[in-house]
Amino acid sequence: MEKSNKAVGVIEKVAGPLIMASGMADVNMFDVVRVSDKHLIGEVIELRGDIASVQVYEETAGLGPGEPVYTTGEPLSIELAPGMLGQIFDGIQRPLAVIYAQEGDRITRGVDVPKLSRESKWKFEPTVKVGDILSSGDILGEVQETPAFRQKIMVPPGRGGVVDWIGEGDFTIIEPVASLIDADGKKIDIPMLQTWPVRRGRPYKEKLTPTEPMMTGIRTVDVLFPITRGGVAAVPGPFGSGKTVVQQQLARWSDADIIVYVGCGERGNEMTDVLMEFPELKDPRTGLSLMNRTVLIANTSDMPVAAREASIYTGITIAEYFRDMGYKVAIMADSTSRWAEALREISGRLEEMPGEEGYPAYLSSRIAEFYERAGYVSCLGSDNSRVGAISAIGAVSPPGGDTSEPVSQATLRIVKVFWGLSADLAHARHFPAIGWLQSYSLYREAVCDWYDKNVDAEWGAKVLRTMAILQQEAELNEIVRLVGLDALGFSDRLALECARSIREDFLQQDAYHEVDTYNSAGKQMKILKTIHLWYDKAVTALESGAQFSSISTMGIKETIARMKYVPEEEFEASYEKLLKDMDDEFAALTNEEDEAYA
Repeated sequence: MEKSNKAVGVIEKVAGPLIMASGMADVNMFDVVRVSDKHLIGEVIELRGDIASVQVYEETAGLGPGEPVYTTGEPLSIELAPGMLGQIFDGIQRPLAVIYAQEGDRITRGVDVPKLSRESKWKFEPTVKVGDILSSGDILGEVQETPAFRQKIMVPPGRGGVVDWIGEGDFTIIEPVASLIDADGKKIDIPMLQTWPVRRGRPYKEKLTPTEPMMTGIRTVDVLFPITRGGVAAVPGPFGSGKTVVQQQLARWSDADIIVYVGCGERGNEMTDVLMEFPELKDPRTGLSLMNRTVLIANTSDMPVAAREASIYTGITIAEYFRDMGYKVAIMADSTSRWAEALREISGRLEEMPGEEGYPAYLSSRIAEFYERAGYVSCLGSDNSRVGAISAIGAVSPPGGDTSEPVSQATLRIVKVFWGLSADLAHARHFPAIGWLQSYSLYREAVCDWYDKNVDAEWGAKVLRTMAILQQEAELNEIVRLVGLDALGFSDRLALECARSIREDFLQQDAYHEVDTYNSAGKQMKILKTIHLWYDKAVTALESGAQFSSISTMGIKETIARMKYVPEEEFEASYEKLLKDMDDEFAALTNEEDEAYA
């Protein structure tokens, strides 16, 4: 961002990250300004006459009344071009690796470095020719940004015309790669670089109804509480319940083309783990580093609170840019509670009327604005078949795990998937600690229809039956707590055995096991169908006179428990053998009972 030499205002008051400046009648809401001769980055968030309230994205210690405020005349914007993937930015898209190389461990106040490199050259391969008529969003060409990703260079929104010249070869992001002649006969040079205000959503043709699942490899998610491509989900849970691990699993294994991970106000050591681990994670698609298709935004709890508020918008704008190319993007926000706390602090300093628990009255609308920018859309451009998707997963950190607090409730009114993490499951080392009785997905019906047609015709029926068995277990456990296990009949005990197998052999997953960390949809359903098949055969055997003790100690149960550790390439043969062994063991069990009866 260019520093302006035009001083338009004077600081009147400094209140933490908020300053009040007079003489600001000519600026607009959300304009970016430079505060004092240190040129600290700030954004206008309130105007009263010629008095502007400016939230400063850097430490304001040492500022005082009388210091100048300089205007840029532009809203807070980020740069969109090749060079973003694999990068680690702060909340306002400053490249932390570049700043570290220049300044050291701490970000110097007022540091001004380009958001994206102006020196790096990218090989541009055109996909249009001179004379073609292009509109906003059309693809001009492609750049191999990383070994795992080709970025598409688009006509910026609001531009269009006839191709007058198209380049080929190596270009920097600020050099023109094409020229268009618009309807007025004016020549427009198009570089690879686009800038976009973060608080304004990028345009698209139409928002579509999402019906295809975003497969994650997490059995609890894919089967019981699925999310669609273009869906929105919340992961609320108390401290230590595994929110960050769930999001990292989603980032690694979900079938999204691009991952945007926003660490918003999390603890520094936790964010350090993310920054250290992501470059070492292997992309299951390519075998290369996952960072080749990932953008990380790091804004820890000790960074300026105002930048925390901006980081969510920075992340979703980057996601929209890749969506516009026709890619499937997944954005992880960890956590939106810290973002809401930043809103509350800024609102308090503005002396606004507080809402519930001190949060601003507009908390719900701000959360809705963020999640509404996700979705499954028809992209701008002449190609009507190009569609893109943003799936947004936001972690929520309610104090004490109490989801009745305002941030959780405002989020639940917007999202359609609720993965409620349980402290009890987390303490029992059950991963993922998603509570199956309090979680839900409003996409389940549409997703089950898709799975029924594309994976297994029994998918939807098995999901409903699984939920019914887990609900039955909860009801039976209430009876057991009151009067003891002996009060249950053998058929009810079999139901408990089936539910235990579903919980331990299916829902519980090892995030760090090389095989169990990810399961394909086909493997997931075969494991679940095997558990149901055992239950059906066990009920039949019990009704035929078999002893409950013999059924509950069958050796095949151990084989079923190990199914999830069988590699995908060996799974089909192992599955067929297991079915045969199960038939043989039940036949032997029935024969033993017949002989004993005889």
